[in-house]
Amino acid sequence: MQHGFFNVVSTQWLLEQFTALGRVAGVESCSLTNAHGRVLAQDIVAKENLPPFTRSSMDGYAVNAQDTFGASESNPGYLECVQEIAIDRLPDFTLHPGQCAALVTGAGLPDGADSVIMVEHTQEMGTGTIEIRRSVAPGENTMLEGEDQAVGSTALHEGRRLRPQDVGLLAALGVTDCEVIPRPKTALLSTGDEIVDVAATPRPGQIRDVNTSTLGALIQRAGGEVTSTARVPDDLEAISTALQSGLDVADLVLISGGSSIGARDHTLTALTRLPQCTILAHGVAMSPGKPTIVATVGETMVMGLPGQVTSAQMVMEVLGLPLLKQLGGEDPDLAPFKATVPAVLTRNIASRQGREDYVRARLATGQSGRIEATPVLGKSGLLKTMLQANGYLRIPAHAEGMQKGQTVTVHLF
Repeated sequence: MQHGFFNVVSTQWLLEQFTALGRVAGVESCSLTNAHGRVLAQDIVAKENLPPFTRSSMDGYAVNAQDTFGASESNPGYLECVQEIAIDRLPDFTLHPGQCAALVTGAGLPDGADSVIMVEHTQEMGTGTIEIRRSVAPGENTMLEGEDQAVGSTALHEGRRLRPQDVGLLAALGVTDCEVIPRPKTALLSTGDEIVDVAATPRPGQIRDVNTSTLGALIQRAGGEVTSTARVPDDLEAISTALQSGLDVADLVLISGGSSIGARDHTLTALTRLPQCTILAHGVAMSPGKPTIVATVGETMVMGLPGQVTSAQMVMEVLGLPLLKQLGGEDPDLAPFKATVPAVLTRNIASRQGREDYVRARLATGQSGRIEATPVLGKSGLLKTMLQANGYLRIPAHAEGMQKGQTVTVHLF
């Protein structure tokens, strides 16, 4: 289905199209050291129990809970401490009724013990006698063998983006390498006669190429990899050549600039020249970001972004990052939720029905102690509107703005 520029599609429609896309092909072997942020290509199954033995979660004394029943500050019980358990080897003795053994956090429990009483609830009385000043329940202050992960259980599922705590679990299970999905390869094309390298001194009428660096950082944040970059003048043949070069090496091609309908906007023409091209959208019902192109060329996705830096970043936040995560094989049911903060709006915001407005917002704690969101308004070519903002809020297409004092949801950058 092909949509013209003035027959705009919704962001929700596009996001639904993205969910039907397959992930990039292949798998890679990744060391534990480099696993953070990668997406698992297969389930991780525990090959051993974790913890591998029942161990103490507190400093104190290993006991049989039955020996402590009825003990209290006013009516303490007394046990014989028969050994001190070393943390680096399992105990090789059995506790008998009326006995206990001293141990530290992480040490294994001996046979005959089913719980640990914390040291602060005891008192050494001399000659090996320990006064018990409270009772404990079976299993109290212990970590049972296999309680964290049982042998044969699925510890982590395919499609999970590995967080620091996930990497820690891999280490605990002795996993030194894991199979991960390759990072989506992304080609970045920045178009415009006025665009020059960041190291250059711009002449009057020229500006440095901000989008390549900014979009590249967003790609990395979403788990993608920038495999090629190019600066291209506003020339149809040059754009067509650069586009084909990007298609040859990438899973996703991002083109900043040239996506609208002006005389110097050639992205759509360059795409429609390609025999395998399908235009999903030319125009999205969002602001900023209306002149956005989304297309497929064979198995490769292409997005044409507005050239204005703020518009390009917002389109990436709303559409580009979800697309990259889909291509990267990240299971949305396993993905961390995007951080949001409820906040009280400090001023009215006007909006037109029929499109979604994405308004940058700065968060601060108000005098009442509640978090307040102040809209950061400004032209889409100004960098400071993004720099001053902590996140953005979404005004739905059916709404006619938002009111001061209204509670809104701010999506954090």
